[in-house]
Amino acid sequence: MRYEIKGDTLPIVICYLDNGEKIVTEGGGMSWMSPNMKMETTSNGGIGKMFGRMFSGEKMFQNIYTAVGGNGMIAFASCFPGSIRAFDITPGNEIIAQKTAFLASEASVDCSVHFSRKFSAGLFGGEGFIMQKFSGNGTLFAEFDGHVVEYELKAGQKIVIDTGHLAAMSASCQMEIVTVPGVKNMLFGGEGVFNTEVTGPGHVWLQTMPISNVAGVLRQYISTGKE
Repeated sequence: MRYEIKGDTLPIVICYLDNGEKIVTEGGGMSWMSPNMKMETTSNGGIGKMFGRMFSGEKMFQNIYTAVGGNGMIAFASCFPGSIRAFDITPGNEIIAQKTAFLASEASVDCSVHFSRKFSAGLFGGEGFIMQKFSGNGTLFAEFDGHVVEYELKAGQKIVIDTGHLAAMSASCQMEIVTVPGVKNMLFGGEGVFNTEVTGPGHVWLQTMPISNVAGVLRQYISTGKE
């Protein structure tokens, strides 16, 4: 499979499949395609994985597109201003991503639910107790909010991230939630009470414009119909 990612703030990935190649996306993910792309809606893994996708923020059913009778083309657009990144998933090179990161992938990539080892992460972390883990062997396309900044962490090296800015990390990284030190900092610092701390070794992808932050800014301008 070949692909190209086009666009800046509203990107799209265009995939070129050889005859018989397959690509998976959630329902409604396709933007345009050649007429020889055959679609099949499937639970893709059974009841367990269906509910796993639901808990991780994805739709329960997925669509598998196959190039039939020759080479095919299919495109997937991001649903929010941001970035599309391609990941080469291989055994030992899995990634963990925020909920709703999945855009599309080769059929050989497996998406499963990832639970944080730290219970506090589930209670207080903006990234949430439930994330997505991508494993298997193939290309994954993930969408993130805003621009993406990357860091490579050495073993034991840490980075502290404000809630919501963690887009993805290598499965070799560890994540936990830490409190902002000092009562005055918590109450008046404007940064919230908790931060996310990621420890290497591994790669970290950070997003500059979490959709939750955008919603918070827009909320004050949206009329509720009450005087």
